Amino acid sequence: MRFEHIIQINAPQDLTLPLLSREQVWRGLALRIYDPAHFIVGLEGCAIREHHHDDQGREYLARTLHFGSFEVHDAATLEPLQQTRIDVEATDRWPACTAIARIEEPEADSIFVRFSYEWNDADAAEQVLSDDERMLRQQAYQAMDMDTVARIRELAAGGNA
Repeated sequence: MRFEHIIQINAPQDLTLPLLSREQVWRGLALRIYDPAHFIVGLEGCAIREHHHDDQGREYLARTLHFGSFEVHDAATLEPLQQTRIDVEATDRWPACTAIARIEEPEADSIFVRFSYEWNDADAAEQVLSDDERMLRQQAYQAMDMDTVARIRELAAGGNA
């Protein structure tokens, strides 16, 4: 299954929204990978198990996210100024899934972030979810992404993004 939504970052015609640069948006998305506790409610900590770069400038991190007694193991890929990708390992409580945040700039200063989520409907952990639970998950993803954009705006306003 796939769930996707887009959040507009800049609207040059809307003077109430401060314009963010692609670099500011990128730094915020990258921070969400390096220090996810600032973006994910309930996350108690993140341990980076592995970290390296490839010849094309992509960066790879293997992480363990700690939610109390529940741990999530994932692999994050950062393509500078383009996108972040997180591949989550399956557990008996959570299906394998992928989350991508891609910066899109159809014209100068018109920036959007497309958030895409994919998971395997055949996975045993996915099979036990009701339609209502799947809808709640999609709403939670969307709320988390809106919070991420709000946090990026805060960081940029403070000169930290």
